Amino acid sequence: MVGWVDLRSFDVEQQLDRFRHQPKLVGIRHIVHDEPDERWLLASDVVHGLSVLARSELTYDLLVRPQHLRSVTQLALRLPDLRMVVDHLAKPLINRGELEPWRTDLANVARHPNIYCKLSGMITEADHQRWRVEDIFPYIDTVLELFGPQRLMFGSDWPMCQLAGDYSEVLAATHQALTGLTAGEREMIFGRTAVNFYRVAI
Repeated sequence: MVGWVDLRSFDVEQQLDRFRHQPKLVGIRHIVHDEPDERWLLASDVVHGLSVLARSELTYDLLVRPQHLRSVTQLALRLPDLRMVVDHLAKPLINRGELEPWRTDLANVARHPNIYCKLSGMITEADHQRWRVEDIFPYIDTVLELFGPQRLMFGSDWPMCQLAGDYSEVLAATHQALTGLTAGEREMIFGRTAVNFYRVAI
């Protein structure tokens, strides 16, 4: 389970202490893209809260949009020991077919080995009524090049994916986009990377 605590709170350490020994808790997430401040991730109290998270050996899911990626790069420089994963590829503008500046900014993020990326949320960023599998190919190709299978993990985005399709369509589209990979590489993306990142005991 990826949960939530108030990272800006003065007692964030106590909050994490209450929950971090729960065997199913593997990380924390905050809906950054709903914050009015695009540099929210770099606020001093947020950085402090995330440094506590790093010491707790929990992960941080980055729920951001393309305009936040430059802050993610700066955050990675400040907290190189915090394992982070970019959810939903940072929600690129798939419905417009735009790759830049998302691709350039994500490339800077990917240079930091402590940051991973989730193959998720793509059809909800495409045209909900008329999306095609081919619409997501350039975005998957981009993150494959930038992160490689060892730092990519599949995510269903269920139930939000139902805005544009069902779970079986998401799974089938992702499999279709990854047909050129080896069986071992697909195994990484569909399971092993997440096990390694979240340190899940299986």
